[in-house]
Amino acid sequence: MKNLLIAIVLMTGSSAFAQNNVDDVLISVEQNNSALKALKEDIDAQRLENKTGIYLPNPEVEFNYLWGNPNSIGNRNDISVRQTFDFATVTGLKRKIADRRNGLLELQYKAERLDIMLQARRHCMDLIYYNALKRELDLRLEHAEILAGGYKSRLDRGDANILEYNKAQLNLATVKGEISGLETERKSVLAELKRLNGGIAVQMDAQEYPDAVLPDNFDEWFARAEQSNPALEYVRQEVEIAKSQVSLNRAMSMPGISAGFMREKVVGEAYQGISLGISIPLWENRNRVKQAKAAVRASEARQEDSRLQFYGYLENLYERTRGLQSTAKDYRLSLTSLNSTGLLKKALDAGEISLLDYIVEIGLYYNTVSLGLEAEREFQKALAELRNFEF
Repeated sequence: MKNLLIAIVLMTGSSAFAQNNVDDVLISVEQNNSALKALKEDIDAQRLENKTGIYLPNPEVEFNYLWGNPNSIGNRNDISVRQTFDFATVTGLKRKIADRRNGLLELQYKAERLDIMLQARRHCMDLIYYNALKRELDLRLEHAEILAGGYKSRLDRGDANILEYNKAQLNLATVKGEISGLETERKSVLAELKRLNGGIAVQMDAQEYPDAVLPDNFDEWFARAEQSNPALEYVRQEVEIAKSQVSLNRAMSMPGISAGFMREKVVGEAYQGISLGISIPLWENRNRVKQAKAAVRASEARQEDSRLQFYGYLENLYERTRGLQSTAKDYRLSLTSLNSTGLLKKALDAGEISLLDYIVEIGLYYNTVSLGLEAEREFQKALAELRNFEF
């Protein structure tokens, strides 16, 4: 019981924890990523900034105290309070634009999240690849150790020569070198996932890729991806904001109104009452409507260009993914039907082939396995990038 409690404490106190699958890693990254946390704070500040400057101007309070000359006329004091008003249309448009700008901030966050999730997905695909390759290399290491041990025994008995023994040892050293290089690359991937996970170490031992299917019809899939893509929605909202800005600038060309109270007091007399004012926009808003209309045209051009670029990028990625899928499938079929490792071992034990022939032949098969794993990884990474736009 004491040992169990110690184990539990060590497990809960560790900064690293194991994830069962890719989705677990992605959930953890989204919760812990420091860039996303910083962006949230920045968005909160920008959201408040967008809400400033959309309310009425501050009221003006003025007080005058004037000394009379000559003294016999006494002193005079004035008090005035004035408030400038916008038309309701102007106020409503300002709030509408502020709300839409805050909507852009949410889309900005979604786009950044997608980018970070894609990085994490691709690293997860790399990690699964290295886990699968490690399983394969461990099996090769076991076979190489058995082979090297066997030839050591044969050398001691005089049944093999030193050249054959050296070949077996070199084969073993080659496999050990491959494992060492793999561990270096695997640690690098884990370090990247740790960085994305807010400094919390990630450990995922999965050796199989998650189920994912390439869409059958690209255009139908793109229609859905287009609607959910935050980058395209961002430029669409920019067009709407630009159109609202045209309406706002047009409304601001209307006269402004101010109203207030004024009181004037001199010796033996006092005057008080309301004051009204009007601001005639002759020069201040000159060309603002023209500029806003030009901004609308520019936003619409960016929207169309973004859609075309997005379509072309995904179409190219889709075709590339299809090609990688076909390559990975061919490797899987070849390795299933052409696995002759057992026959080679029997031939070597029976003396039908030399050790060099065995190493060369088994090396060809191992190389094909490695190429197949590499092809599967590239397909899964391309597919992950393609499916990333669905979320």
